[in-house]
Amino acid sequence: MKKRHFWISVLACCLLIFSLFAAWMYRVCGTAMCKGEESVYVYLDEDDDIDSVYAKVEKTGKVADIDNFKQVAEWTKYVESVKTGRYDLGRGLSNWEVVRNLRNGIQTPVMLTIPQVWTLESLAAKLSRKLMTDSASLANTFADSTLHEKYGVKPETMICLFMPNTYEVYWTITPEKLVERMHREYQQYWNEERVAKAKAKGLTPHEVITIASIVDKETMKQEENPIVAGLYLNRLKKGMKLQACPTVKFALKEFGLRRILNRHLQVESPYNTYKYAGLPPGPICLPSMNSIEAVLNATEHDYLYMCAKEDFSGTHNFASTGAEHEANARKYQRALNERGIKK
Repeated sequence: MKKRHFWISVLACCLLIFSLFAAWMYRVCGTAMCKGEESVYVYLDEDDDIDSVYAKVEKTGKVADIDNFKQVAEWTKYVESVKTGRYDLGRGLSNWEVVRNLRNGIQTPVMLTIPQVWTLESLAAKLSRKLMTDSASLANTFADSTLHEKYGVKPETMICLFMPNTYEVYWTITPEKLVERMHREYQQYWNEERVAKAKAKGLTPHEVITIASIVDKETMKQEENPIVAGLYLNRLKKGMKLQACPTVKFALKEFGLRRILNRHLQVESPYNTYKYAGLPPGPICLPSMNSIEAVLNATEHDYLYMCAKEDFSGTHNFASTGAEHEANARKYQRALNERGIKK
């Protein structure tokens, strides 16, 4: 009888211990990090340790129980393996799930949009705001001659690799891996069909992007892009200078100029298409996909000249002869003078 009571007592103690352990586990593993379904991100860089992780997590204001979070971190030995990354804390995850993601480096990707900018330096500055790396590291990588050779570009055409779109990448992606990813996207875009279209016009993909960059800065109206592209292709075929005002802005690095004067046209630069025939050494900006497609599918016409309309609508008057163009130019110059626009 005593033996039976003994085993009943042992069983009762085991059940009690199990119940207490289950309750503790439920509290540890089942406590939600935050209320609602909104995403809340924590960014951990190479300088972070467990104390700064605790501080950043608590600072989100979404933590249900920071002490509980610390318990889970210690129990799972996360304190010994802090990993860099961008982590989502805001979908009602339990402490266990959040710490597991942090410990295993399971990041939430960022949606990285390649912006339309004038220069690689501007591109580096803008991308650094979305990534862990800094703008100087990005700029140095973009200028790396070994990467130029690897991907078949020059310093002037490096920007061609960055197709203007939105991509899913990790916040911790290195500059080198970013360039590698962009090169893959570039190759995917330049399929056989598009390469054939470029070749039919006597152009390489880099030359298409260079013309597209001029088109992009010449007109604000996408519906005009194929017409403008056709105009510059006509000038190239005839061996005429492109005489594109945006190339002068690029040469001067004065991107806000509204009025190009004769003195501006004297700038000594291979990008000055008023001085030098043919295409500039590379794109003058990172053009839109629409502009690239406009070059590949340019409108066939006999226009050789264009001038902004005097109503400042952002559209253009097109002309086939110099006389027509001069008349259009006079109307636009008169409108500039009336509005007092000098530069």
